Amino acid sequence: MTTRKTSFEKAMDELMDDGRDLSRRSLQEFSDIDPASLEVLMADWPRIKPERKRLLLDKLQDVSDSDTLVCFDDFARAALTDDDSQVRARAIRLLAECDDTKLAASFIEILAGDEDVNTRAESAFALGKYVELGELEEIPEKIRRWVEDALLEKANSEDQSVVRRVALEALGYSSRPEVITLIESAFRREDPEWQASALRAMGNSSDDRWEEQVISRMMDVNPRVRLAAVEAAGALGLSSARTFLFKVLEEEDDDEVVGAAIWSLSEIGGEDVRLFIENLIDQAEDDEQAGFLEDALDNLSFTEDFGRFDLMSFDADEEE
Repeated sequence: MTTRKTSFEKAMDELMDDGRDLSRRSLQEFSDIDPASLEVLMADWPRIKPERKRLLLDKLQDVSDSDTLVCFDDFARAALTDDDSQVRARAIRLLAECDDTKLAASFIEILAGDEDVNTRAESAFALGKYVELGELEEIPEKIRRWVEDALLEKANSEDQSVVRRVALEALGYSSRPEVITLIESAFRREDPEWQASALRAMGNSSDDRWEEQVISRMMDVNPRVRLAAVEAAGALGLSSARTFLFKVLEEEDDDEVVGAAIWSLSEIGGEDVRLFIENLIDQAEDDEQAGFLEDALDNLSFTEDFGRFDLMSFDADEEE
């Protein structure tokens, strides 16, 4: 008598067969995976080719990006120690929404000692979340300081430039005074990569002290610097940047910078922004572009609602 296979067993059959596609139904079996199934998976894991592992993680990332109800954290944790550096880096990325402070130790260890530069950079990026949570007092101060110290050590080290730059960007969330000095130093460099990282750190800071520096680079000759400045303007909610963003949209040829400028306008809000985005929706050339613009319009509504809430709170405080 043939025993009917469970859904997870079918998913494993797909994974082990290099010639088969990974269906969405099977991919969802890796969400909230139970301990017994995870044990089965990791027992077979060494027999799976690195290319297949990478494909699985890429597919799971796509599902995670489009479905807020799935959670691949338990599987991703298990993949952090894989022999393949690209698998490790993808596993870190898959844990982007996980705020479990126990992961901080793993990321710090990877940042300090992983042999692969991209994996170290991914861990630096992931650690920024804990700095932000610490600033919001949502995790213990001891953990925030521990993470900041690790990132500061890496930013000031002799490691590869990309790792040090991402560490700087992650430190942007921190209010420690030495971070301001690091950002200023990076911004003054002639290297556009460092300037862009400094601008991203500024955008992460929630500190409008950087207003002048951000606006000064929005029309920079280097597209990476322009992109970082445009994104920072939105992240900081700089109303003074609104005119410059409209100018960017008039003159910009880089699609990524154009998209960032539209999104930043939706984060800043203000006069004519809603009408501008609605007109762009009417002119959209395909569904993907229209979908992005609809998301920007939804984000603008959130910005406007949040602004009204802040104004009401301010008025209430004044009455008291």
